[in-house]
Amino acid sequence: MAVGATGCSAESSSSSADGAKKSIVVITPNPVGVDAFLKLSVEGSQKAAKDQNASVKVYESTDPTSISQNLQAAIDAKPNLIVAIGFNFDDLMKTAPVDNPDQQFLQVDSCPENPAKNLTCARFKEYEAVYLAGVEAGLLTKKNALGAVAALDSPFIHRWTDPFGEGAKSVNPKATFTPLFVGGNNPFSDPARANAQAGTLAQKGVDYVMAASSGGNTGVFQAAKAGGFYAFGVDVNECGAEPGVVVDNAIKRVDVAIENAVKTIFDGKPGGVTEYGLKEDGVGLTGLEADVASSGCVIAQHQDVLTKVKEVRDQIVSGSLVIKDPAAA
Repeated sequence: MAVGATGCSAESSSSSADGAKKSIVVITPNPVGVDAFLKLSVEGSQKAAKDQNASVKVYESTDPTSISQNLQAAIDAKPNLIVAIGFNFDDLMKTAPVDNPDQQFLQVDSCPENPAKNLTCARFKEYEAVYLAGVEAGLLTKKNALGAVAALDSPFIHRWTDPFGEGAKSVNPKATFTPLFVGGNNPFSDPARANAQAGTLAQKGVDYVMAASSGGNTGVFQAAKAGGFYAFGVDVNECGAEPGVVVDNAIKRVDVAIENAVKTIFDGKPGGVTEYGLKEDGVGLTGLEADVASSGCVIAQHQDVLTKVKEVRDQIVSGSLVIKDPAAA
């Protein structure tokens, strides 16, 4: 991946074929780095571009100012599609599509209310998968003390904290839950602060922790190894980060969502919001995958727990159990 300077951002690009007539610009809210979610978003965008015989450029932002600058740079470039990754673009996606009606936009992982016709949105019900992870923790805990280390104390990020505690308490009423947040200047990529928060939970006697600090998750896993507790990963299979420490992962198939959305847009059917939950196979657990035995996840050793989790998963898919969205509360 070639990297160059673009104002306050980094830009990387690749193309599927010489002379590609279509073009896609992807804007991330933070540097991709080791952020599993952003890496998967870029990979999905590159796969979608290849399928559509299009070129793709990635503008990596560093702060709110560079996010705005990168969006304007993308609009000025007039690609066939601008892809904005994350809730950080909510305010911008209220106005940019309206001000640029001939430009197609795709927002991934969030969407403003009443999106314009030229804005397509792909969102996830990650809280359903996090609830299942909580069920696992509630069944596994020996201390009845659970926690979470998340990037920010915001309604959207509570999708990775609140359901974890609720899922645990649904099978273990004695379980307590303590969420802590990274915060600071770089909440989504600060392993040191995430490690410190996880250490605080360890001192409180917590034995299972949901790690939802994006690039900071490595710090949580390191604290888990040092402190003798277990952790859960997010977005992709993170069990290999610290073998024997990561129980399971609340995965999100953002790459598939992007591929589907790009195809729909380039097929001439833009607009609207698509929700990806357990029913749509857009979120899930590594433990519920067919290859869980080779996943490296601790949960593979607890088939009795997975049996219970599958029952709860089926209840959510059928609609008999509805998990509330903390961001909508």
